[in-house]
Amino acid sequence: MVPRLRRAAPAPAVSTPDEATAHLPQTSVLIFDRDLHVRTVAGATLGERELADLSDSCRGALAGETVVREYRSPDDARAYWLQVVPMRDDGGAIVGAMAVSLDITERANVEEALRRSEERFRKAFDEAPTGMALVGLDGRLEQVNASLCDITGYPPSELVGRSLASIVHPEDAAGEIEQLQRLLAGERDTHRGELRVMHSSGHPLTAALHAAAIRGSTGAPDHLLLQIQDITDRKRFEDQLQFMADHDPLTGLLNRRGFERELERHISRVKRYGVEGALLALDLDHFKYINDTLGHNAGDELISRVTGVLRGRLRSSDVLARLGGDEFAVLLPRADGDQARTVAEALLASVRDEEIHLNPQRPSHITTSVGVTVFDDEELTGEEMLIRADLAMYDAKEAGRDRVAFYANGAQAEPRMRARLTWVDRIREALRENRLLLHAQPIVSLRPELPSMYEMLLRMVDENGDLIPPSTFLYVAERFGLIGEIDRWVATQAVDLLEQAAGAGRAVPLSVNVSAKSLGDTELLSLIEGLLGTRAVPPEMLIFEITETAAIANIQPARRFAERLRELGCRLALDDFGSGFGSFYYLKHLPFDFLKIDGEFVTNCLGSPTDQLLIEAVVSIAQGLGKLTIAEFTPDQETLDFLRSRGVDFTQSYFTGAPGPVQETELVADAYRGATAGAGA
Repeated sequence: MVPRLRRAAPAPAVSTPDEATAHLPQTSVLIFDRDLHVRTVAGATLGERELADLSDSCRGALAGETVVREYRSPDDARAYWLQVVPMRDDGGAIVGAMAVSLDITERANVEEALRRSEERFRKAFDEAPTGMALVGLDGRLEQVNASLCDITGYPPSELVGRSLASIVHPEDAAGEIEQLQRLLAGERDTHRGELRVMHSSGHPLTAALHAAAIRGSTGAPDHLLLQIQDITDRKRFEDQLQFMADHDPLTGLLNRRGFERELERHISRVKRYGVEGALLALDLDHFKYINDTLGHNAGDELISRVTGVLRGRLRSSDVLARLGGDEFAVLLPRADGDQARTVAEALLASVRDEEIHLNPQRPSHITTSVGVTVFDDEELTGEEMLIRADLAMYDAKEAGRDRVAFYANGAQAEPRMRARLTWVDRIREALRENRLLLHAQPIVSLRPELPSMYEMLLRMVDENGDLIPPSTFLYVAERFGLIGEIDRWVATQAVDLLEQAAGAGRAVPLSVNVSAKSLGDTELLSLIEGLLGTRAVPPEMLIFEITETAAIANIQPARRFAERLRELGCRLALDDFGSGFGSFYYLKHLPFDFLKIDGEFVTNCLGSPTDQLLIEAVVSIAQGLGKLTIAEFTPDQETLDFLRSRGVDFTQSYFTGAPGPVQETELVADAYRGATAGAGA
């Protein structure tokens, strides 16, 4: 309870100056006659204003009253306790008045400070935006504020006197009351937690609790001060954010992050109780063709329809996830190999039999390929299990699609599966031994005011020192979760090169490719942000390329990725523009700086009026948006002259500059500039 001040008991009445001075040190004693003239003074001399102030009290004494009061001196602001009593003669007649004044300034100042502190506390308590309550040793609410009444829905008259346990959810009450009892026992001073508070209407609210023990005069706790804040909306928002972090926005299924968490939980159970369960990897057949021909919205509709089909064939205990694009995974916690095959074949049949109207003219029938692996080793990680299922799924695709394939281990493994596993190991070894390197290909300016640029192209060095082209190993790296580490390595190398160029006084823009798998990689974004924050690199010199086909299946991650890069000052290039149905959709939704015109339109454009019109249209759109264009696969000088005449800004091809080791980049660029200068470049 808020402490209340008690005033000290008044000093005993005195009737003679001698008694007053004997019992009341630091006092002043004044004797007044009936005309209020001072006859006797003992102690300090009072000023005229103080004497005038005493006159009213003396009149009361002359009327037979005993006057006791406290007052502040108007002269020096000191505080006094005053008692004025009538003085009588032997016959009992009042002949004067005696005033005894005790200096209580120190005590009064302490009391005033306490009073103001109490007022501040009471004001803070009553007007606090969080619920406040004072709880006694019996666990009952002794004092509450308006905010707590708002939170619980009870008026003060119904809250005060109620037990704290009565407004806490029954499932939370025991644990929280135990913690509060520890406070009252003096075992700790404060407690923080979360609990559910019951509203008067009967529904629970999530609340943050802070409790502190208030100690009495003996030093032992005698009350608890509670602060209760309604965090229901905040918790709901946090839960929504957590759901969004772990679920695919299109289908509502677990995403890769959420599924990997479920997979790790199952692996923990396997290690504790023994091997059990199976993992399925599913991939739609010919999904890219559907996206390219019918567009992004048709692809989304297909994914949603297939999700419904898969859900309808699985049990509530099975875990279904969309790992990205057209990739799904299913965890069957209790299945053995035969049961997993039955489920996989049922899923195949369900997808195959579903009639999906993506094209208004005729319905479509979609198929899928499924890879299956069973949990047969307690030491396998979730990543290894996903790789196994992925390997089996690709065996199903290569065997003709629309079928199930099982992962085979050791000598039983198919040659294709063994080859992929070998490549996974080789890529990991190359990463460990730093056997990746960059080549650079010039992106040559067709306008004198624009500087040429370079695209970083990845190579791998094998055990014998020979170069391995990216087409050989990047596909495996993407499928088996190694591409993120590769993309981060490439970004780091590009920033190092830019820093070296800047240190030499050169501004050389470098373009870096980003895998579709890395568009949602927060580690990559954090790395780029950290590099740009600590290196002397102009961020506009760093360009990131996203292929249109990568953006098709990852439009929202691609957009977030691109927007963050723009915030950091980097630039974005949309590669292979024109290769898909939804090209113009991405012009609207991605904050790009460069459009790379797909080489399909460039290679034979001189003999194709259609290709020429498409090139002119892309250039016109880019110029209207204030963006730059890059033409890929320029085959010869005549085509280059045509592209320049149509307003294309850059070109990139083996004709204008073949890829070469980074250290030779400037030689390649200088050689080309010298060759084209005489041709009117």
